[in-house]
Amino acid sequence: MKYILVLQWSVNSEDDYDELIAMEDLLEENFPGAHGFVDGHDFGTTEMNIFICSDLPLIAFQDAMTSLRSSTRWTDVKSAYRRADEDRYVVVWPKTLKAFSVS
Repeated sequence: MKYILVLQWSVNSEDDYDELIAMEDLLEENFPGAHGFVDGHDFGTTEMNIFICSDLPLIAFQDAMTSLRSSTRWTDVKSAYRRADEDRYVVVWPKTLKAFSVS
């Protein structure tokens, strides 16, 4: 896969970990294999991320939105993608986001 799409949320408490795992499980169950695959997650003190490998990162984002939009956390998502062999992220959502990084 050429790209890594990141779905990112702020961490408010340790309880957010359970929400992250539930969202990741839901994505794994519903993500179209033709558009990529869920490649795991990370959970830190200030942010949590789900990683998706895809050749079609914008379509993969739409797939993620379809799977997760009923989650109360979806409205807070930030998302960006990068080429697997590069470090520079391209912001996907929200459109007004100026910078994106993974800690």
